[in-house]
Amino acid sequence: MTEKKPMLTVEQALQTLLQAVRPLQEIEQLPTIAANGRVLAQAQISTLHVPPMDNTQMDGYAVRVSDIADIADCMSGTARLPVSQRIPAGVVGTTLAAGSAARIFTGAFIPDGADAVVMQEQCVAETIDGQTFVTIQHTPKSGEWIRRQGEDIRAGAQILTAGTRLRAQELGLAASVGLASLPVLRALRVAVFFTGDELTMPGDALKPGAIYNSNRFLLTGLLQNLGCQVSDYGIVPDSLAATRATLREASQQHDLIITSGGVSVGEEDHIRPAVEAEGHINMWQIAVKPGKPLAFGEVRRAANSNVHNSAVNDSAANDSAANDSAFFLGLPGNPVSSFVTFLLFVRPFILRMQGVQNVTPASYSMRADFSLNKADRRNEFLRAKINAQGGLDLFPNQSSGVLTSTVWGDGLIDLPAGQTISAGDVVKFIPFSELLY
Repeated sequence: MTEKKPMLTVEQALQTLLQAVRPLQEIEQLPTIAANGRVLAQAQISTLHVPPMDNTQMDGYAVRVSDIADIADCMSGTARLPVSQRIPAGVVGTTLAAGSAARIFTGAFIPDGADAVVMQEQCVAETIDGQTFVTIQHTPKSGEWIRRQGEDIRAGAQILTAGTRLRAQELGLAASVGLASLPVLRALRVAVFFTGDELTMPGDALKPGAIYNSNRFLLTGLLQNLGCQVSDYGIVPDSLAATRATLREASQQHDLIITSGGVSVGEEDHIRPAVEAEGHINMWQIAVKPGKPLAFGEVRRAANSNVHNSAVNDSAANDSAANDSAFFLGLPGNPVSSFVTFLLFVRPFILRMQGVQNVTPASYSMRADFSLNKADRRNEFLRAKINAQGGLDLFPNQSSGVLTSTVWGDGLIDLPAGQTISAGDVVKFIPFSELLY
């Protein structure tokens, strides 16, 4: 009798996946405004100071502190100065005349000679015989309400590191130093297809024994969240020939192929023999709940295939020509199992392929406001919600088929194997916001 292999831990499975990654190499230059979600290929250095000059944080009056100290009324603490100029944002003022104030607006450069700004709420302006005067009702300190040149960024400083996955804030930072375009790694090309004659598309009549194909929508959305270029091959008939044909076609123009369902050993499960015939596959049993089965392998590309369409440049062709296979990941068919397995294993695998080094999601220690008295031999990932008291509530049905739990919940509790939870215990919580993008 063949000895049953022990299940892999979550850490073992993830480490094996990440060690197998071949990161993308092809770089393309994108307009900064179009680079959201892409991964930066090269570090970016600022060529200028931000802000480029001292400027004001407030609407008010630019003054010399010494003038205020010299003329302030000793009883009221106020000083009255003529307004010598008006400086809106985008206008460079002249040197501030001694004994005068400059009306200035948020973001405008501080004129030479001024060393403080008094906000307008502490000033009273009046016009006498065509001349505007301002009464300063506050004695400022040097530097008050002034943003210094280079306070945010100094010229020559590295503002973004290679491997950064670009979000709106990174794009804003790049734009703040004048970067109109950014070098990014090309989008990862991912093919998805789904096996099972019982699968039906929403909008079609649901025949006896059939189910709607929720995983098609779930996985496609998850891949799009990660900035992947997704090709959906739809529902593939339950036959070895059809599965092999789809694998061959998908491997030609894609870096990764993902399926859900059909990875067990039943007579109607054709994924394993199909991938074995077109490449190689490892069938893993992982000590994780929900989840457990995961298939990982590669599908060979035809030797003379054109792996890229005409829109891809020569360097792109050279990038993929060096690799003669597409990666393959087969996920379990139950929707919550597929969802959790994607978050735990597929997401970090994809991010590492895209050039991201830190693929570990942030987690937080939080109070459990429920009890879970039955321990499991597997590492459980429980769907939970943050309540109004700052603790966690547990979705009552943790079945791998209850997709409602993923919509209701705010994230996953990472519960080690063999552990129970008592109300008040501190648990490890991973928000969906750390896992979906």
